[in-house]
Amino acid sequence: MATSTRPAARLLLCTVAVVFMLFSSTAATPSPSPSSSNKTHDDGHGGRTLSFTLYQQETINKTAYMVVDGVAGAGVSQTTTPFGTVYVFRDNLTVHADRASPVAGVAEGTSITTSLDGLLSLSMAKVTIHHRGHRGSVSILGGTYNIGPSDYPVVGGTGDFAYALGYVRSSPVDLRGSTVTYKFELQLYWPPYAQYAPTPPR
Repeated sequence: MATSTRPAARLLLCTVAVVFMLFSSTAATPSPSPSSSNKTHDDGHGGRTLSFTLYQQETINKTAYMVVDGVAGAGVSQTTTPFGTVYVFRDNLTVHADRASPVAGVAEGTSITTSLDGLLSLSMAKVTIHHRGHRGSVSILGGTYNIGPSDYPVVGGTGDFAYALGYVRSSPVDLRGSTVTYKFELQLYWPPYAQYAPTPPR
């Protein structure tokens, strides 16, 4: 009886040893990090990024309206609104700065003036895009500086932009007349590479 169990015991011992060696070799081999395994790609993130530029076209009392008047501070101008002003907009995003260029999306949202000089606002928007084979939307939330660049964190996305993170930079191009134009630069990153996304340049 004891003699017949020895081959089975040896087989079990060999099997355990082989399994142990397999697990040991797997654990000893470090998995490559996203930043080191994609050195051949320009952005170093394995192609899990997307960037492009559009232009926001806003026309006062046509695509953008003040729905609540502010209470103090600066008056109404092309670049200022009184403190507490609530502003809503639904502006086309065009491929070029020219207002007649093809429409590639729409930015719709609201902003509330948060400074007495009328130049700063808290803004939130849904940016819907159909451009370069991509279709979906991103949601952004952040502060607006009316006469200079503003960076908005991307807080969510839908469609082709689901799970995207990153930021949108808006910069004034033309603030003259009833229609104003802003350059709209999107920098998007997807997990697991989103943690390597650079902060917006100053």
